[in-house]
Amino acid sequence: MSRVFVASLVLSHFRSHRRARLTLDGRPVALFGPNGAGKTNLMEAVSLLSPGRGLRRAASDDIIRRPQEIGWKVSAEIEGPGIGHEIALTAEPSQPRATQIDGKTAPQLALAKLLRIVWLVPSQDRLWMEGADGRRRFLDRITLSFLPDHAEAVLTYEKAMRERNRLLKDDIRDPAWYRALEAQMAEAGVRIVTGREEALKRIASAQDGAATAFPAADLSIEVETPCHTIVEFEAAFADSRPRDIVAGRTLVGPHRADMTAIYRDKGVAAKQCSTGEQKALLISLILANARALKSETGTAPLVLLDEVAAHLDANRRAALFDEICALEAQAWMTGTGPDLFAELGQRAQHFEVLEGAEGSIVDEATPS
Repeated sequence: MSRVFVASLVLSHFRSHRRARLTLDGRPVALFGPNGAGKTNLMEAVSLLSPGRGLRRAASDDIIRRPQEIGWKVSAEIEGPGIGHEIALTAEPSQPRATQIDGKTAPQLALAKLLRIVWLVPSQDRLWMEGADGRRRFLDRITLSFLPDHAEAVLTYEKAMRERNRLLKDDIRDPAWYRALEAQMAEAGVRIVTGREEALKRIASAQDGAATAFPAADLSIEVETPCHTIVEFEAAFADSRPRDIVAGRTLVGPHRADMTAIYRDKGVAAKQCSTGEQKALLISLILANARALKSETGTAPLVLLDEVAAHLDANRRAALFDEICALEAQAWMTGTGPDLFAELGQRAQHFEVLEGAEGSIVDEATPS
């Protein structure tokens, strides 16, 4: 088996799960049960095996199971060709999340080098209609999947920008106060821009010529002041200081970029497409992301698809499952009933998630 996958997942006091244990063999994972039973909570736990705040972008304290509030833990065993790792994530009340890899404390960013994860959740359905923030996060998740060091560049840039914004709000006008911070932002900015553009090239390549039931999207990045070198960034920051001081924040840089998409076959902007077309475009991008990663690394990433099956007709749902199985990806999918995953049959592991008196209950099920 060429895939990298979660071989076991154990949750303790994680949202609705007082305790849950799943033993997995690398096949796709179908989670079904009524709304509110705790399906997405399992998927969220998996998403935390990558850097960041997971698919819900939740703070650690928001994840703690109520009413106990004694902290939470996620343990996972990762297996793949020639590799095996144990990951443990813990968080005590009012404390930041702690990460251990193979029993040793590790920075969160180290997770990106062990496991690649891509996801699509219902909150992203309006990605093309809402603000640029969500599209930038989507783009940065794609970039991180290809370039694990991208997260470090983003964190470095944002930290320096916060310091610069404090100077702007305090009406500091002496250029000497800004130069060191702007140099950090410029160096990180070049890495961010280069990484994003490289990620879009890889997505485009993965879409070209792919036989898929989902439409291709042509992606591009829009920014008011395009910069690609340290010198260009430093000049842009310096030139923008007067208006930045008036605004009290930094108005140029990669944090102001936007991602646009065109439905290739129709030549129509994604924001002008129907709801169904917009969903199909998002699925297409996630699948292209997974294909590109497999092409480059030899193994497919984990693919998390929350409530995706309910929004597809039977033919497209079957096509999605076929593509996932062809990728050899351990895809985690949620739905309200087992019938949504009938086309998968024995190609997947099926788990029923129910709401019990003491929390969510997870049982492996046999597909009909």
